[in-house]
Order: sequence, then C-alpha cells, then structure tokens
Amino acid sequence: MEWLNYHHLLYFWTAARTGSIARASKELLLAPPTISAQISRLEQNLGEKLFERVGRRLVLTEMGRVVFRYAGEIFSLGRELTDTLKGRPTGHPLKLVIGIADIFPKGIAYRLIEPALHLERPVRVICREDPPDRLLALLALQELDLVLTDAPIAPGIKVRAFSHLLGESGVTFVSSRKLARTYSKGFPRSLDGAPMLLPTDNTALRQELDRWFEAHDVHPKVVGEFEDDALLTEFGRTGLGIFPSLSVLVRHRRRMRDLYRVGSTEEARARIYAISIERKLKHPAVVAICETARGKLFAGSEWRSGEEFQEAAAVPASERKAMAVRED
Repeated sequence: MEWLNYHHLLYFWTAARTGSIARASKELLLAPPTISAQISRLEQNLGEKLFERVGRRLVLTEMGRVVFRYAGEIFSLGRELTDTLKGRPTGHPLKLVIGIADIFPKGIAYRLIEPALHLERPVRVICREDPPDRLLALLALQELDLVLTDAPIAPGIKVRAFSHLLGESGVTFVSSRKLARTYSKGFPRSLDGAPMLLPTDNTALRQELDRWFEAHDVHPKVVGEFEDDALLTEFGRTGLGIFPSLSVLVRHRRRMRDLYRVGSTEEARARIYAISIERKLKHPAVVAICETARGKLFAGSEWRSGEEFQEAAAVPASERKAMAVRED
C-alpha cells in the first residue's frame, strides 16, 4: 500500500498557496532548502512534476493543480474534523463545482441547480461553462463534480464517467404575437417556409428537430443559428423568427414576456443528462439536483394543449395578454 506523506503535501500546498517557497518558509518557520527538498520527495513519490520554473517563478503543472485542489480539500476536512470534535460549528459550506455545456439551455440549468441551494448544509456553487469535450476533460481530472449537457457520453470518448438521464421534454415553438398568428394555423405544415431561429447543428436538439422537419416534409427558412439558448430567445423576442423551446420550460413559465405558442410536438424530444465519474451518486448536492429533476421538473412535462395559452390566431384581442409566456 502506498502512503502519502502529509507533511510533504503541506509544504507543497503552502508553497503553491502563498506563491513562493520563500513565503512558505516564513509561514512554516522552515528553511527554504528544507521545503524544496521535501517537495522534491513528494514529486518522486507521486511520479509527477508539480511545479515548473518559468523565469524566476514556480508555476503549477496540470498535475500540480490537481494535487493542490485535493490538498486544499484534505486540509479543510482536517480543520472541520478538529472543530467537530471540539464541538465548534464548522461553518464550512459544501462546495459544488458544475460544468455547464455552452449549448445547454440556461433556463433548465438554473432550475436544475437551484434545489442544491436549499439543503440543510450551506452549499457554495461554482458554475463553469465550456464546450462538452473540455468539461469532460475537467471531469476526468476531478475538477468538476458534475457536467450538465444535452447528450450522453459518446462511445469514442476515453473518459471513465457515467451518463445519468435526468429527464426529457417535448418541443414547443414560440414567437412574437404577429408570427404566431400567421403560422399557428395548420401546424406543423405551416412551418414550411416560415422564418426560423434554431440551435446550431452541434446540438442534440437541432439534430432531433432536423429529423422531425424531414419526417413532416417541412423546410423552414433558417434566418439564424445560435449555440446560446438565451441569445436565441432574445433574437426570437424581436420577431425575427419562430424558435423552439423545451416544453418543460414553457410549462414552468420561465420564458420572457410577450412570447406566444405556435405549436407543440412530442415527436421531437430534448434530453437532459448529468455526467459524473461515479455510477452511484454520493455528493449530497448532486443527489438533490438529480432527484428534483426526476421527481418534479420533468415529471409530467408533456405539453397539455390549451393549459397555458391557445393559438394566437384563435383568441380575441381582449384575451391575448393571457397567452404570453410570462415569468412567475
């Protein structure tokens, strides 16, 4: 069994935290050569370089950043253990680092993460947004606790991680009132030639929509493509085109004001995944996210015609205000 020398780890962590061996020497009351020698021993035992010299500075290597993160958690837990044994409140929040794919709907991301903030123990959430492949690389280095994305791990990705399906939703097409009145009648055939704002073709939702359009022999006029869901919504709100939204977002009334339903379908499905390095989830905040998603957010998320609003063309002017998808 390999043993980790925690004194060596402390010397490394202090040097990395303070920014130099000289500062670590003053804090630890040890001579600089002693600290340097012990860090070298740690590197030999781990079989990895933790620092590299850039000019006169020591800079953490990629593996050094990983070890530094673990060391911080180890010493934080040690302090918490001591405080607990002495009967003192720890006041130490549970850290949750979530990677959010840049193509992921931000309205869904908020609703998924929000339950983690209401646990009995305080939680400090750190959200990082990047392309999915970059986030999976960070997950493999254990720099993330969870990744939220729109697709499971592809078979060719060499990352040992597990995809957890949180839920799925049909699609509702929404637009400005003028476009909704023009194109809601005869849906989905009415979308043929209609101005359309769509997610980019590297998203799972776009691929699903393209298959649905083809199945219905519908060829919309694509006037814009967006990776960012929030930006797509802003363009749609100006009346430039009809755009797809997850029906679960419409049902929870989390879209902006003055958007109207053109039509809905359950044939095109958007799926939401949480990816972790654990098959069985253990992090309390991650468990809260997954359980709430499956038990509340996506429970009964199918569109129920007429429940929120009707087609714009069929409603008298005096009642149109009720059709807008408004925030709570």
